[in-house]
Amino acid sequence: MALTKPRVTQLAVFCAVIGMFLATPELPSWRLVLAATVGIWLLSGAAFAINCLVEREIDARMARTARRASASGEITPPQILLFSAVIGAAGMWVLYSLVNPLTMWLTFATFVGYAVIYTIILKPATPQNIVIGGLSGAMPPALGWAAIANDVPMQAWLLVLIIFVWTPPHFWALAMYRRDDYAKSGLPMLPVTHGPELTRFHIWLYTIALFATTMLPYAVHMSGLIYLVSAIILGCIFLGYAWRIYRHYDDILARKTFIFSIIYLSLLFAALLLDHYIKL
Repeated sequence: MALTKPRVTQLAVFCAVIGMFLATPELPSWRLVLAATVGIWLLSGAAFAINCLVEREIDARMARTARRASASGEITPPQILLFSAVIGAAGMWVLYSLVNPLTMWLTFATFVGYAVIYTIILKPATPQNIVIGGLSGAMPPALGWAAIANDVPMQAWLLVLIIFVWTPPHFWALAMYRRDDYAKSGLPMLPVTHGPELTRFHIWLYTIALFATTMLPYAVHMSGLIYLVSAIILGCIFLGYAWRIYRHYDDILARKTFIFSIIYLSLLFAALLLDHYIKL
């Protein structure tokens, strides 16, 4: 269970489920929602297990991750690989047989994007790893939408774009208060390679971009006033955190910003769902 990074997987699956409900004006089939949720969860867990496998030596050098069973050697690399293969194959079977092939292939592409392109290639190579590799982590709404509609229209990609722009300020807030850990890891994270000041400025800029991006669903008439008001309120709070990080940084503030960023995304997507069924 720990190899699947349950807390991260829960947020990804939650965003996928929101995509499922937004894909149809009526309530989607509960059987389809259940099958898609299980399949996406299994493949997400498989990708995170591969991440634990590839980064086990890096994790062992970091206080935040040293207790992972993959880092301590409690679970061996062959066991991790077998576990990932089994649940990944199960997830693909569920999506192909009980949902549709499009969702299976999109979810598999997301698996490759995270487990291979991001974890193996980008993360150790560039401090912009979280920006470039963020697309794979932003895909869940599109996967959920495809599961119900067997299509991925512009509205689904707007949701992907929101998570894509949300990812850098979310992750860099964590990297700021864990910068000593990342320095030990050897990974080229932005606070380590370019310093805290530039990272704080980037958090501020990306949060501004996020605020603007979250206005798009209302601008294209995908959502109504419930979502708009929620996005403005949540966005202003996030901007407040980002501005304080930029101007008056401390580690406690960065930790609070990281925690709020998770709450922010959850509430933003919940507002989308509420707005979908209660039009104002």
